[in-house]
Amino acid sequence: MGKEAEYFSKDFEWEKLKEEVESNPSLSYHFQTFDSNSPSLPSPSQDSQAWNQFHIRHSTGRFFKERRYLLKEFPELLSCDEYSFVLEVGCGNGSTALPILRGRDNIIIYACDCSNEALERANEMIHASNVGSVTDRFHPFCCDFSINGFPKWLACDSCQGNFLQKQHDQISDVKEKKETNLNDLSSLGESKCCIGGVDFVTLIFMLSAVPLHRMPTAIRECFSVLKPGGLLLFRDYGLYDMTMLRFEPEKRVGFREYMRSDGTRSYFFCMDTVRDLFTGSGFTELELEYCCVKSTNRRNGKSMHRVWVHGKFQKPF
Repeated sequence: MGKEAEYFSKDFEWEKLKEEVESNPSLSYHFQTFDSNSPSLPSPSQDSQAWNQFHIRHSTGRFFKERRYLLKEFPELLSCDEYSFVLEVGCGNGSTALPILRGRDNIIIYACDCSNEALERANEMIHASNVGSVTDRFHPFCCDFSINGFPKWLACDSCQGNFLQKQHDQISDVKEKKETNLNDLSSLGESKCCIGGVDFVTLIFMLSAVPLHRMPTAIRECFSVLKPGGLLLFRDYGLYDMTMLRFEPEKRVGFREYMRSDGTRSYFFCMDTVRDLFTGSGFTELELEYCCVKSTNRRNGKSMHRVWVHGKFQKPF
């Protein structure tokens, strides 16, 4: 067992960083109106290919570190019912799935990514971890959910319709049905339709890689496969993060949206945008805040201000 992760999230005030950044003339191009007549962006297939090439270049897995802080930030993953289903969207090389599997020995993860290369790396990392019963608890599959949606075996049309109906039932009745579905793993074998939806969806540094205009569709997809009362756990790049300020003017492809030289993209969220995206898709906001972390570059001694947005959203009963 590795050393328990130390984690800090309030090293500085976001509003103070905002004031410093916006008063710096050299950074003013980040806030200028974006020219909508700019050259056309890559197609969805080119986006997926860019991420596939990214994971090929970083195939050793050293680029990603196991996100052990997740269970501190999202303790619901430790206290959930037995055999709860987690849908991890954009699983990369497994750095999110692994600490969840370690932390809860009977949780089941369905992990998707648009990159087959990433899924291969995730499989290798998870199976090399010696986590108990991992073969039965980790199920990777290829999917670009922002374009094609999730496969119907996660939650078929009939079950999604039942989710909508449940929202009109009494809360006590919904809780009873939910508990039955959580622990009845034979239901898929009997009905042959789907697994009945998931209890958690994780979007960890993933949504920022989706073009802004496709984000509402992507979030609605997450909403559709969650069971009533299920949680969506969100963490991603925040406005004024150090990595945003490093982008050169020509890397802008939209307002707060950038394209790296390797073809992968990144969007930087403010809390209002996150709130509007998720509540606009039907979610209830439970938690939403900036995580502001100050660290020091060991090579040059420079201070780095990292900003992430942390959120928890619930699908209503």
